[in-house]
Amino acid sequence: MLDIFIDADGCPVKPEVYRVAQRYGLRVTLVSNTWMRTPPEDWIELVVVDGQPDAADDWIVEHVRPHDIVISGDIPLASRCLEKGALVLGPTGRVFTQDSIGEALASRDLMSQLRDLGTVTGGPAPFEKRDRSRFLQRLDETIQAARRRKEVPNER
Repeated sequence: MLDIFIDADGCPVKPEVYRVAQRYGLRVTLVSNTWMRTPPEDWIELVVVDGQPDAADDWIVEHVRPHDIVISGDIPLASRCLEKGALVLGPTGRVFTQDSIGEALASRDLMSQLRDLGTVTGGPAPFEKRDRSRFLQRLDETIQAARRRKEVPNER
């Protein structure tokens, strides 16, 4: 069965994931450093990990399987999940792929260096209604792609 994993701390699209997952009959696992309220559904699970850095990321990578879907804006986590054969979608609808992840990692590192030098200030752009809409469209497309992949016998 296809599962959806959410890097849940700070994820703004959890309600959208619940709605789409219910429509498709998919399980959702939220992974967080703290307890959070979730709908009382048997197909939604909350996993609370210790507060160590990257504990949630490590848990997701350990449990994700090929063709599962991971929702996260964390680029290093996206890279690790892609290596395991998962599909990865950011909360703004950004699709991470093997072809795009190298550039995303390089861009992230560059911005980190610029922030360390004091050149860049500020954070990410505010989350907007169009981001939510784009996410919903891409989540539906990603689920369809994952289902098609699972139907294909071992590709050589």
